[in-house]
Order: sequence, then structure tokens, then C-alpha cells
Amino acid sequence: MNWLTDFVRPKIKKTAPIEIADNLWVKCPDCGQMLFSKELKKSMYVCTRCGHHLRLYVDKRLKMLFDNGEYTSIAVPPLKEDPLKFKDSKKYTDRLRTYRKSSGSDDAIRVAKGEIGGITCVVAAIDFAFMGGSMGMEVGEGIVKAAEICAKNNFPLITVAASGGARMQEGILSLMQMARTTAAINQLKDKGIPFISILTDPTTGGVSASFAMLGDVNIAEKGCLIGFAGPRVIEQTIREKLPEGFQRAEYLKEHGMVDIVVTRSEMKDTLVRVISILTHVKPAVQTLAIENK
Repeated sequence: MNWLTDFVRPKIKKTAPIEIADNLWVKCPDCGQMLFSKELKKSMYVCTRCGHHLRLYVDKRLKMLFDNGEYTSIAVPPLKEDPLKFKDSKKYTDRLRTYRKSSGSDDAIRVAKGEIGGITCVVAAIDFAFMGGSMGMEVGEGIVKAAEICAKNNFPLITVAASGGARMQEGILSLMQMARTTAAINQLKDKGIPFISILTDPTTGGVSASFAMLGDVNIAEKGCLIGFAGPRVIEQTIREKLPEGFQRAEYLKEHGMVDIVVTRSEMKDTLVRVISILTHVKPAVQTLAIENK
């Protein structure tokens, strides 16, 4: 029995003149601090006590990256739904319907175009809230679509990874997206078009084993988990204790797998500087000045 949630909260709700929302407070998963939701939004969902970066909804992520939070959504071509007629404890189609209703997205990928530091870019961001950001056919199609637009118009491509890996309900068709996304990124590299990969918590499985680690520059958020298999699985396999901070962004930077590790508040300015260097285009100073106020 949890004394706070089972006894105190119901008592407060009965006596309070205004109903108290259940999402008024958020508990930091790292230090356990109770964080006021409004203050958490102001801190860009970073714990004000320990600095832990909580997972960010994909729409907030896009608004954070684009100038003035403005962008144009790019539709991902619809694909055949549930090609394997998969069913476990429930039908795959039912799972999709549930996640679409809760997330407001058709799938775990959002593709958008807009200006970052005054430079037109395309961003393909994975939504962890949709089936753990698992990479199925539509996610692969979204990455390929974004890469094709960038190749045609000479726009820099930025991907934002937040995924548990391949989507098991699509079987081998999901695993094929690793090769498809890698091929799409390689086409950009052949044309000399910048590709920047942003790694957030978590970046694992087939996503980390494909496009997410292929950036001309790999930028990771502070403390995020990056790897293929989880640390617990690795420990059980090799029967050894892993080093402190293993598979965290800072550890990967020390070992040459990540180029830059930044806090969320530093991400936009860091991204603008990297894009400017790779494109040889001077960023819009006015845009940065306005956003830093």
C-alpha cells in the first residue's frame, strides 16, 4: 500500500474545492524528486534537482529544434497495415488503433521541414510514446522519404532517435528497415549532404544498429541510454558486471562512438553551429538572439 497515493491524495481531493489533476506532479525517475508540471515544462522536462533528462514528446521536440517552434509536417506515404496478420495477446491492428488514439500520430515517425538557425532543414523524429518508438515499415518509410527530400533539395537531414528497436509485430519486414534507412543515408553521403543524428533516451536495438549511428556528427543528450541490447541482457550473457555508466552518452563519447554530449538547453545552439559548419552557411544571428532571451 502506498500511503501517499492510496490515502492522502483521495482525502485531499474530497476536501479541496477544485479538483486536483493527477498529472499535476511528475516524479523524477532518477532521483525520485516530485516535480511540479508547470516548472518541469519551463525546464524543458529536465529535473531541477538532479539534471535528469525526462523523455520528451515528439511535438515538443520539434518545436524545440525549429526556429520559433514553426515547421511544416511532411506526410509519410501510407503502407499496408498488419501485413503479417500478427496477433499475440491482442491483434496488432488493435494495438495500432490504441496508440494512434493516445498519441495523436499515425505511427512512431514524424517528418517535418523548417528553419533551424535560418537554414532550411528536414527533421525525422521518432516518437517513443508510440509503441516504444519501435521501427516498423512506416518508420523506415519516413526516414527514406526525409532523405529523398533532402537529396532532391540539398537540405541537411536531422534524425532524432528514441526507440526500443525493431517492431516485432512486423517480423522480417521490420528488420529490413535497417538496410533501407542505411542505404538512404548513404545516398546523402554520396552527394555530400549533411546528416546529423541526435540520440536521445533510449536509442537501442535496430535503430542504433542502423541510421542513428551514421551521422556526420552524432549528438547525444546528457545521460541517455545508447546501445543495441540492454545492459541487463549483456550482464546475463557475459556473466560479468558492467562498468559504471556503461551505454550512457558520456561513456560512448569517451570511447569514440558519440561526437558531442549536450544538455537539452544546449541542443538547439549546438545543432545550429554544426549545421552552419557542415553547410558553410552563416546562421541567422537574429533568430538565435531572439530564442536566447
